[in-house]
Amino acid sequence: MVGRSNEVKRLRTGSVLAALAAVGLLLMTDSLKAEEPRTVREPDVLSEAAEVVSVVDAFDGEDPFDLHFRLGFQQTWKSSTLTRETHSTEAQFSSGGFTANNLKVAEYTEVTSRMNTRLDIGVYQDLALVVRMPVILSNDRKLDGAPGALALQGVPGETLFSVPFDSPTRSGIEYLAIGLETDLLSQWRDPTKPTWNFGVEGRFDISEPMRACTEAPAAGQVKCADPGDINRNGTPDRATTPNAIELEGSNFSGGRRPGVSRGTTGLAFHTYMSKRVKYLEPYAGIEGLIEFQNASSEYGRTDIQGALVNHPPLSGTLVMGMAVIPWEAREKYQRIEFDTRFSGTYRSEGRDYSELFDAIGSSEAASLRDPKFSQYQASSDPEVLSEVNENSSKIYATGITDVQQHGSYNFMGGATWSATEFVKFNAGASVTLVQGHLITFDQPCNPDFKGDIGKAGPCRNTGGATVADLVATGIPNANYREVLNIPGRRFRVDSSSEFDLWLNATLMF
Repeated sequence: MVGRSNEVKRLRTGSVLAALAAVGLLLMTDSLKAEEPRTVREPDVLSEAAEVVSVVDAFDGEDPFDLHFRLGFQQTWKSSTLTRETHSTEAQFSSGGFTANNLKVAEYTEVTSRMNTRLDIGVYQDLALVVRMPVILSNDRKLDGAPGALALQGVPGETLFSVPFDSPTRSGIEYLAIGLETDLLSQWRDPTKPTWNFGVEGRFDISEPMRACTEAPAAGQVKCADPGDINRNGTPDRATTPNAIELEGSNFSGGRRPGVSRGTTGLAFHTYMSKRVKYLEPYAGIEGLIEFQNASSEYGRTDIQGALVNHPPLSGTLVMGMAVIPWEAREKYQRIEFDTRFSGTYRSEGRDYSELFDAIGSSEAASLRDPKFSQYQASSDPEVLSEVNENSSKIYATGITDVQQHGSYNFMGGATWSATEFVKFNAGASVTLVQGHLITFDQPCNPDFKGDIGKAGPCRNTGGATVADLVATGIPNANYREVLNIPGRRFRVDSSSEFDLWLNATLMF
């Protein structure tokens, strides 16, 4: 019995050792598989960066060169409610001495179809040259509603513009962007570091700038009248337009086109930082855009010394998001990624194309058509001191107005499917909510120039009891129009929202 017991023990011990040997062999085999070298361009599971910080590169290991070409379609719907302050003292509009912002002007709608093209060319490790060219296939704008006469009133007996109002369909190249993008740090190269992405690009205006037009001009009115065409009959105000720059880019035969670009040169930048933890990659960053107006656009007509703001708005954006990569098949170069993002943008005060750009710029109202001289000069009359300088350039209403600073908030969701080694697809949607703001925000005087009483015009106050005691408080702003800018008559975007849908396909070489 003792011998049989020892034999059983030996059998049991042998079985345990065999099982341990089998487990060890299995673990060693898996370890060898895991240590097999990755093929060129094969993603590293649970470490490859999310799309938002991914950069095409070159001279990286056995992969000498990468090139990605993206073609996409984007549809944007924008809607706004436009209101106007009222200067009426009637009880239904104002009470208690306060002005009410309760005159509805119109419902504004804008629909844009855009084709997005992008080329990423690898330059060096984690460094790429990026070329983008958004092409607007169609842009349609419309004002709808039935506002009362007071909401559209200019001077007594005058209507600034009519509602409904249709703008012509615009199409063409929005801008050409050329820039660089790089990962200053890469989690893929050093797992102890986050991924830090930085990019900068210049945006160049290569198509015709936007000009105020109406799709259905009134009898005798030019469809796309030049601002200097004060009679709206295709004839320029030549006798009273001494400066050649005012005629630059103009076609007084009435053949001007609506244009599609912003007429600016832009400098855009972004930086994001992310850290992937298995299937999740949270990220955050900032974006910025600075625009410089081109003199050949409508901005050139309103770029004067008296303007408080003579440049387009500046914008800055804070971005926070989360990428989720639930599935990757390394051997098939396949991956699915979901991206959710929130961004908040601050847009500074600046001269811009507002919702009323076409309506104001193509108006038949004399209070908007008639030009204003850009400068004042000392008068020989001691009782006047300052008078209009009729040799100075004339400023016309182009439709571009001073827009108040405001914020906007964007919520975005998207998905990217890497289908093969050479193709991936991206689709998404976003909603943007825009804070209410004034869109005719000009001021009558620029206080930065207040030393010369002869150039002050109406920008002065009384420092004493006589004319000699008048004190200059600035110089006049010729962009200022009382029918648009005086408190109690200013136009405002009360609420505004945008909805975007897009679909992109990328070829990877």
